[in-house]
Amino acid sequence: MLDELKTFIAVVEYKNFTKAAESINLSQPSVSLHIKHLEEYFNTTLIQRSIKQKNINITQSGYLLYERSKQMIKLLNDTKNDLLGYGNVVKGQLHIGASFTIGEYLLPAFLGKFAKAYPELELEVTIENTHNICEKVKNFQVDIALVEGTVPPSHFTIEKFYTDKMEVAVPYNHYLVNNYFSAEDLQNQTWISREIGSGTRQYLNLFLSNNNINAKNIIVFGSNYSVKEAVKNNLGITFISSLVIENSLKNNEISTLKTKQTYTRPFSYVMQKGIIPSKGTLVFIDMLKSYVENL
Repeated sequence: MLDELKTFIAVVEYKNFTKAAESINLSQPSVSLHIKHLEEYFNTTLIQRSIKQKNINITQSGYLLYERSKQMIKLLNDTKNDLLGYGNVVKGQLHIGASFTIGEYLLPAFLGKFAKAYPELELEVTIENTHNICEKVKNFQVDIALVEGTVPPSHFTIEKFYTDKMEVAVPYNHYLVNNYFSAEDLQNQTWISREIGSGTRQYLNLFLSNNNINAKNIIVFGSNYSVKEAVKNNLGITFISSLVIENSLKNNEISTLKTKQTYTRPFSYVMQKGIIPSKGTLVFIDMLKSYVENL
């Protein structure tokens, strides 16, 4: 039954029998047979096929089985990993998702320490924007995600683990550097931003809205490094994590404006709601919390 469920997951995700067969190294007839066995076992239609079987549609029952199948396989994998590490040694695999700011500027140093503490735990890291990473949690593609920005609580268990300071960053020797920030000074400026779906873009939009600032233009880049480099090269100004610009400030490449209030946002870890975390996930969370206390 486990093999049939894995086959069914592949068919749903590829929406194509041939591509699904290739992805799991089975023949197409074997894939069709697995689906037939599942439909007979559950006494329901999981997939509606066209006459030529080039197009397939997943039924409502099929999508229910797809979600439950992923949960069952994840539970089996987590159980296997926990049993491998039943003693004091933590073994198995841990797939971590992270949004860009965390994945590029906080996670690498932490993982260096974590990997030394748990050398027999295999790590895999996926870095994308907050929206995409949360989708991977929802689809059981990562065990735990570290994100900035707002996450809808309906599908996830969410807990804050760090408070990130946000700064208004401008080119070095910008004419506003020695002045306190005012909304009037920042009207009609060109802002450098991340793409929609990123936590950084979400907080830039919130900052502009709360301060009634009208942007002259917003130039979008797909990474924090590109945003920082754009500011450094006088393309515009930005609202960004202090973690991203820490070294650039030390090297006198960019500057930050003085603000009368401190702007912060939470970093949170996110997991699929209702899932029992693996032993590897639990030790990861414990060590992460201890690590950020010293930042």
